[in-house]
Amino acid sequence: ALLCSLTGELSARAVRTIVAERAAVLVDEHGLEPGQAVALQMPDGPEVALWLLAVWRAGGVAVPLNERMPVVEREEVLADLGPALVVDASGEPRGWDGPDGIRWYEPGTAFVLWTSGTTGRPKPILHTHDAYLELIDRVLAPLRGGEPGPPSTLGKPNLIPVSLALNAGIYNLLFGLRAGAPLVLLGRFEPAGFAELVRRYGITSTVLPPAAMATLTDAPDVADLAPLRYVRSITAPLTPLQARRFTERFGVTVLNGYGQAEIGEVIGWTAADARAHPDKIGAIGRPHPGVDVRLAESGELLVRPPRMAAGYASGDDLADRIDADGFVRTGDLATIDDDGFVWIEGRIADVINRGGNKVVPEQVEEVLALDPAVREVAVVGVPDERLGEVPVAFVVGEGWTAEDLEALCRQHLVPYKVPVAFEAVASVPRTEVGKVRRADLRARWTSS
Repeated sequence: ALLCSLTGELSARAVRTIVAERAAVLVDEHGLEPGQAVALQMPDGPEVALWLLAVWRAGGVAVPLNERMPVVEREEVLADLGPALVVDASGEPRGWDGPDGIRWYEPGTAFVLWTSGTTGRPKPILHTHDAYLELIDRVLAPLRGGEPGPPSTLGKPNLIPVSLALNAGIYNLLFGLRAGAPLVLLGRFEPAGFAELVRRYGITSTVLPPAAMATLTDAPDVADLAPLRYVRSITAPLTPLQARRFTERFGVTVLNGYGQAEIGEVIGWTAADARAHPDKIGAIGRPHPGVDVRLAESGELLVRPPRMAAGYASGDDLADRIDADGFVRTGDLATIDDDGFVWIEGRIADVINRGGNKVVPEQVEEVLALDPAVREVAVVGVPDERLGEVPVAFVVGEGWTAEDLEALCRQHLVPYKVPVAFEAVASVPRTEVGKVRRADLRARWTSS
């Protein structure tokens, strides 16, 4: 089988037949032309994958949307991107009559995806077939022993437990196809279903967002995840405590990776590195072949990949993020050790300037997470008349006290990094990919 899920399987021949039929429907019945876009908004699973492949076979540009996107937001997105057709859960393509008509995209454009939106409104990014294929081959190269192109026989099944409306979802879909591996699609994440697919298809390595790892760690109905051995963390930062809890519960090694929607995955781990350097598991790994990295004087991580996204669908390009030597400014603070492993310290935009002293929120959050009463925590900088900014912690959990948390921080941190206040919240607001919406918490504080 090439396409698998909890509800059934499709052979490679069946997939080719369905994709060809749907591509014909798009072109012959609805008049789709090369360079026109098709928006896909439906529940995650095999249907999304089949429609993605059909759009590409027809020469179109795929625009996958979150099935839960509100109607108002969806209409704004469609107005910006100008698709010729929309396919929803009914599986019936329909024309879309936007205010500015149908938009034509450059030849070779494959799909439109969004930035994470942690610092503002998400930006739609244009990805081309050639650039994305080069990105995947760059990651596959060391796994193939340097041989170009896909293998002639099917590899191990590739479990995709994230939405195909996300960059991580499409990346892993195309990675599996390029590697010649059967695709196993979970759909909406659910712990028991994930564990069942791991067991049924003998999954030894997969990807998971930190939120999914936390859900599995706390799931009473998941006894084990055999034969899973490795999990790569994706979409959002993973704390060492989260990784340690997951490993202690399931005996699975957790590896970080690094990429951005505009440049793809550029840094990561191989199984060989994991075996040879177990003491460096907290790092995001080493640069993939063909990727150059260095640090700016400020400590910002700079990355130069061979290829990157074509630009933003708004018409903006990426030039304002690229220096004279072709390095992309990532916006992340990092260090690089003597063995070439890269360690992320936090986002530059999130660093709190407390009277000239710099406070990295992630460092404070890691300390606060040591308290077993703290289920989740986010630290943000809020305005202060005397110091400019001060750190405040927003805490999810029961049984903690501000006095206990302050004492814990003073045990592990210099005084200026200790939050001035600890506020209880029901949950930490996050983006679709699991990143903390610090601006929302800052606004909550200033309005209270």
